[in-house]
Amino acid sequence: MLKTEKKICTSAEYFALEECADCKSEYFQGEIFAMAGGTANHNRITLNFANLLNTAFKGTSCEAFAIDMRVQADKEKHYTYPDVAAVCGQIEFAEMRKDTIVNPILIAEVLSDATKDYDRGSKFTAYRNIKSLRDYVLTDQEVVHIEYFSKENDGTWRLREYFTPEDILTLAWLQISIPIREIYERVVFF
Repeated sequence: MLKTEKKICTSAEYFALEECADCKSEYFQGEIFAMAGGTANHNRITLNFANLLNTAFKGTSCEAFAIDMRVQADKEKHYTYPDVAAVCGQIEFAEMRKDTIVNPILIAEVLSDATKDYDRGSKFTAYRNIKSLRDYVLTDQEVVHIEYFSKENDGTWRLREYFTPEDILTLAWLQISIPIREIYERVVFF
């Protein structure tokens, strides 16, 4: 039986491919993974959350980005496209890039069956290496369920979970409270 070899490429090769690609891909330790298209619920949650953040950020130096802003999780090893990323203060870009931020304070992902283990596992492990990151939010698109991880003063991560639309998500570092109902606005559960 023949084994197929994985094609390993450098981060420079990844960036070159991304610039002319029809779809976005993430990069992890030399491998490139094409991103699947999102559902209507996925888009609704992503845009709702980014819009709620930007509304709360008015008059501050913070700004939220949705879908197309790449994040450097681990230089030369791991680049992702989180559903939402927020930066406070000056945006810092990866070396020689204007499309890859290195200093998000918040990252949010909308979970799907295909990505939930990755988002909770190796992706979150990589994100925890980002010095500026303080808040990580995972939102289920099938039921009301939000997992909110916040970085504590001692460097540990604390999990809080929300299961009802009446709950309020309070982002500790950003000092913002967001009604769960508004994150799930227009979301249709099947």
